[in-house]
Amino acid sequence: MLFTDTLKKNYEFRRLYARGKSAVTPFLVVYARLARRETRRVGFTVSNKLGKAVVRNRVRRRLREIYRLHEAEFVPGAELVVVARGRAVGAQYRQLERAMLDACKRLGVWRPGTP
Repeated sequence: MLFTDTLKKNYEFRRLYARGKSAVTPFLVVYARLARRETRRVGFTVSNKLGKAVVRNRVRRRLREIYRLHEAEFVPGAELVVVARGRAVGAQYRQLERAMLDACKRLGVWRPGTP
C-alpha cells in the first residue's frame, strides 16, 4: 500500500470506533474519520467467531486487496477501520468489493475516478 499506513495499536482502533462515523453493509462495517494529515491510515478486523485462521486470513487478504486496488481514490487523511461480519466468509470477491466501496462512499472517504 503505497500511500497508506496501517493502524496497529488498540487505542487507534478504539478512537475510530468512538469518534468515527460508521456505515453498515451485510458483509462488513466501516468506521471512518478524516484527520489532518496527508497519509491515509487503515486497519482490518476479523473476529475469531468467523472461523479458523485460514478463513479469517482469506477474508482479511481480500479486504486488503480491495483497498490496495482503490487506494488512490481514497481521500487523503482518511482513517478507516474495516470490520468483517459473518456473511463476509461466504461472500464472493465482487460482493465484498461493492459493499466496502459503497460504505466508504457513503462516509465520504472514497471518491471514484479520482487519481
